[in-house]
Amino acid sequence: MTTIEKDQQYIASTYARFPVTLVSGHGATAVDENGKEYIDMGSGIGVNSFGYCDEEWAEAVAKQAHTLQHTSNLFYTQPGVELAELLCMKSGLKKCFFGNSGAEANECCIKAARKYSLDKYQNPERNVIVTLTQSFHGRTLATLTATGQDVFHETFGPFPEGFLYAPANDFDAFREICNENVCAVMMEMIQGEGGVIPLDKIFIKKVYDFCQEHDILVIIDEVQTGNGRTGKMYAYQHFGILPDLVSTAKGIAGGLPMGVCLFGEKTQDTMTPGSHGSTFGMNPVVAAGALSIVRRFDDAFFAEVQKKSDTIKDRLTACKNVKSVTGMGLMLGIETTKNAKEVVLACIEKGVLPLTAKNKIRLLPPLNITDAELTKAMDIITEVIDA
Repeated sequence: MTTIEKDQQYIASTYARFPVTLVSGHGATAVDENGKEYIDMGSGIGVNSFGYCDEEWAEAVAKQAHTLQHTSNLFYTQPGVELAELLCMKSGLKKCFFGNSGAEANECCIKAARKYSLDKYQNPERNVIVTLTQSFHGRTLATLTATGQDVFHETFGPFPEGFLYAPANDFDAFREICNENVCAVMMEMIQGEGGVIPLDKIFIKKVYDFCQEHDILVIIDEVQTGNGRTGKMYAYQHFGILPDLVSTAKGIAGGLPMGVCLFGEKTQDTMTPGSHGSTFGMNPVVAAGALSIVRRFDDAFFAEVQKKSDTIKDRLTACKNVKSVTGMGLMLGIETTKNAKEVVLACIEKGVLPLTAKNKIRLLPPLNITDAELTKAMDIITEVIDA
């Protein structure tokens, strides 16, 4: 049996996979079982921040694996503590909780927001969290409910209570549903799974100011937008706000599973011993990998991300079949006159691996993709779009 046949027999059918079996990679280039090379413009949905098998990352991971691969969180370990310090310095926030995924990071944000409200107001009904339509926050029952898309609310009921939904970029509608029981708002600065749609800066500012006035916590979901993806450490830094809680995951550990909830000034002491936990959270090997990634993020690096973003946008806007290009940095959505999945399949055939998001082609290349790799990939993508 082939790998694909074994997958179909033994793996739960939760993914609509493309017909490619990848076996190795280096930088932005992946190799399939037949030796065919592809330029990966999806980087594992924004996970492989420095591409495949980055040497500095691999060395840090291997060294830690030979030193201390795991211990429980009943003991102190160095890599996670160093990472937390670095993340707080780069984010402007105060403390971290480490889990293993974006959904877990968002669960922690939800729990922290509700506990903050209960601790302060002693009102168990003040537990409602407002999210935005077309948002996506994860696949646990709570984060699935937080996701503002009806299609995700049809199969797995009953769903948890305590969530309301407001249209993105409509402040009046947001303000109208914010009753006395609302404790937090959760937003993505760019709605990735919703179609790579950035939120409006004026909307964000109005929501932020309203929340400050009413002690409604601001939770920013940076699972996909964080860790340099948009040309800053976190996307909220483009909007001039400082959230109360931030979730991040995907690209932070360069290919290993890590999710982080970052706590701001108000919330830094909310979670206490026994209120939350994670067996594998702050795993030393994963933390060492993350340190090797996050240490390389600086203004010069972010400027290069933005430069590459401008290059991609220039190439795409020159295409006759491109209707729009949305997003920031190296998180871009392309609406064309063609079917997005058909464009992706044609690109795969020619040796490029893009993604889709709703009706758009989605690009999330490694942040350090070389100019040569980027040029070659864009030559193929634009050729397919305009064919």
